[in-house]
Amino acid sequence: MLGSIAAAAFAATLSGAAWAQGAPVKLGVLATLEGPFAAGGADGMRGAEMAIKERGGAVAGRKIEMIKASSDAKPDVAVNSARKLVEQDKVDILVGPLSGGEGIAVKDYSKTQPQVTFINGGSGAQATTLENPSMNFYRFNTEGAQWMVGPGKAALAKGYKKVMVVAEDYAFPYSQVQGFMTEFCKGGGKVPVKAWVPLGGKDYSSVIARIPKDVDALLLVLGGADAVNFLNQYEAAGGDKPLLGGSITVSQDVLNYRGKKRDSLVGTLSAGPLADAYDGAEWKKFVANYKAAYPASAGGFPSPSLFAYVYYVNTKAALDGLDAVKGDLSGNHAKYRDALNKMVLKTPTGDVKLDANRQAIGTTFITEVVKDAQGNLYNKVLAKVDNVDQTLGLSKAEFKIGSRDVPACP
Repeated sequence: MLGSIAAAAFAATLSGAAWAQGAPVKLGVLATLEGPFAAGGADGMRGAEMAIKERGGAVAGRKIEMIKASSDAKPDVAVNSARKLVEQDKVDILVGPLSGGEGIAVKDYSKTQPQVTFINGGSGAQATTLENPSMNFYRFNTEGAQWMVGPGKAALAKGYKKVMVVAEDYAFPYSQVQGFMTEFCKGGGKVPVKAWVPLGGKDYSSVIARIPKDVDALLLVLGGADAVNFLNQYEAAGGDKPLLGGSITVSQDVLNYRGKKRDSLVGTLSAGPLADAYDGAEWKKFVANYKAAYPASAGGFPSPSLFAYVYYVNTKAALDGLDAVKGDLSGNHAKYRDALNKMVLKTPTGDVKLDANRQAIGTTFITEVVKDAQGNLYNKVLAKVDNVDQTLGLSKAEFKIGSRDVPACP
């Protein structure tokens, strides 16, 4: 028994010495490298890599060992990939996932792994942090409803009084639609039809056939391949309604597809946590670094996508927190998590702070899609709204999490 105690003490001494000498920090990064959001997931990985490269691959003398894992936007697949990172690869910190339903599932899994700190990747469903939040799950990006503060008023100002919604049928689009409709309905707008379509759908003919002749515009909350498939089929059907876009619908991974209908996106009003043409100095620096690291020949887009940006922000938060505690992850990351809770994160688009649920409060950009001289589509800034919180400025009595049926203004 004495021998066992001595051996355990010796092992603990070695472990402490290894930490003091800068043992690597294992950083797992989980993104959708398969399925409808594969292009966005690949760009999310680029954003995470950028944050690590900015620090020379090390923090407080500890090398950052990035371990990648893939999902396909399905919650169960995301949890299985998270489980591999945590239980087999033994990561210290996990950044991810990308999609809304995945985020809720990984948040729930995080409660069973208190020794690991989970930091969101790009997922934006409200319920991830608003319902049964996890003490070791952090989100330094604003979420889907926060991203859509502004387009409702902008649509009304453009004369769109009646809008049909076409959106994927899961938690993130519910949040996006809520963010839009909260303002749009309050201003007198009407939404007579919501068409909820399956994630990864291929045939939109029945949805296109349902579009009322008297609606003024369509609000599309479709991402990646789903957005591309809908736009191509809408063009083939002779569709001509003006478009409003969810944040994922006007991300660079969609704006750079090569179908003819992409030009119909010119003039699309949208909003999100970034705008391609924002003239802030830190944003311009971030874009320049992205282009240098990931030119078109290396798979990069003319400007960082939404996913590159949010994965960069969340990975930067993970590393800034490590730096604040000099790499100390002892005691189930107690000091590290305290630093994350108190952090005011400097991002390329402004400061981000967390609320009591470890959810970001930050800036939203209201945008319009335009075309540059080279034929590339990008988002120009129409307006900027700072300090957007998760309840959208509503009282607790007024606020309800977005769902298929909430809100409603038929």
